[in-house]
Amino acid sequence: MFTGIIEDMGVVSNLKKEMNNLHISIKSKLTPELKIDQSMAHNGVCLTIVAIDQDEYTVTAIKETLDKSNLGVLKIGDNVNLERAMILGARLDGHIVQGHVDQTATCTNIKEEDGSWMFTFNYDSSLNNITIEKGSITVNGTSLTVVNSKKDSFSVAIIPYTYDHTNFGDFKEGTVVNLEFDVLGKYVAKLIDINLIAK
Repeated sequence: MFTGIIEDMGVVSNLKKEMNNLHISIKSKLTPELKIDQSMAHNGVCLTIVAIDQDEYTVTAIKETLDKSNLGVLKIGDNVNLERAMILGARLDGHIVQGHVDQTATCTNIKEEDGSWMFTFNYDSSLNNITIEKGSITVNGTSLTVVNSKKDSFSVAIIPYTYDHTNFGDFKEGTVVNLEFDVLGKYVAKLIDINLIAK
């Protein structure tokens, strides 16, 4: 489990394909504190650390992960949002995040708003994921509040600290991001769907 509060931006240092898998090596200031078999969220995707070498560690993404996230389009030098698993008993500063990306979205607009930024994203609503106004959403692992919630799009407001300490500063129109929708909203949507089918 995670909180959506990004701890570091790691830098992709190596990418190695092996059959359908992709081994992703990342340099991060967190590396000295990591252990093999530990879980870490990468742009919101929970992956297991399989190797550590000085300031660099490696994780492996399988085909399912590559198909449903933006990890398959990573390039060497890209910044990746990183968060270690939450500690039981610590403050939950973001919201409950599972590290299971639901789908990707595309950044369609970036607007500077006199000290902050408004980012708008479009996603495929046929997958039955929903946002609600002022509800929680995770974008590339970052816990955020939804504004302008629509059937297939939403916006988020980004303060300077978040802009500087996550890879939001790298986004352009057309950037593909990972989304994890609020877990409570997913259960409600599922229950409504089940009730409609039952009728």
